[in-house]
Amino acid sequence: MKMNKVESTGESRGAGIGNREPVFTTKGIVMIGVFAAVTAVLAQVSIPTPWGIPITLQTFAVALAGYCLGKYKGMMSVLIYILLGLTGLPVFAGFTGGIAKLAGATGGYIWGFLFMAFACGLEDTVKHKWISIFLGLLGLAVCHLLGAAQFAFLSQRTLAEAFLLASAPYLLKDVVSVAVAYGLAIPLRKAMRSVGGAAGKTI
Repeated sequence: MKMNKVESTGESRGAGIGNREPVFTTKGIVMIGVFAAVTAVLAQVSIPTPWGIPITLQTFAVALAGYCLGKYKGMMSVLIYILLGLTGLPVFAGFTGGIAKLAGATGGYIWGFLFMAFACGLEDTVKHKWISIFLGLLGLAVCHLLGAAQFAFLSQRTLAEAFLLASAPYLLKDVVSVAVAYGLAIPLRKAMRSVGGAAGKTI
C-alpha cells in the first residue's frame, strides 16, 4: 500500500511542473515551426508611427511561443523566425527582412525576442501565476534594454533618449501583450495536449 501511494504521488508530480518532453520529437519540431510562422504573420499586424517604429503584435507572438512551448522550444521558434528574416524573407514588421534590419537601429529588439521567449518559457518551472507573468515581464525588460542600447548606439543618442523614443511609447502595449499571451496560452496548451499527447513543454 505504501509503495502504491509513492508511485501515485510520483505520477501526479510527473504530470505537472516536472513533466518534461524532449525538444526533438516530431510534434516538438512541428510546433516550433508553427509558432515561428505565427510570429511572422502577427508581425505584419503593424500600425505606423511618426517616429518610424511601428506598433506590432510581435511581442505578443513571442510571449505566446514561450508560454506555450516552454523555454527551449519557444526560444528555438523565435530563432527560426529570425533566421528566416536573415535570409531576406519579409517576415519582420512591415514585410521587411535581411541582415540590414537586424543590424539597424531597431534590430536589438528582434535579438531581444530570444531572451523574452526563454523567460516566458520558464513559466512551467513555477507554480504561481504572478511569477509566470513576472518572468515574462523580466524577459520583456531585457528585450527593451537590448533594443534601446542598439538604437542609442546607431542613432548617436544617450540610452535615456533612446529609451524614451524607442521603448517608452510601447511599454504599456507590451506589458498587456505578455499578460494576454499568458492567459491565452493556458487553453492552447490544453488543446495541444489533446491533439498530440503531452503538451510542448521544456526539457
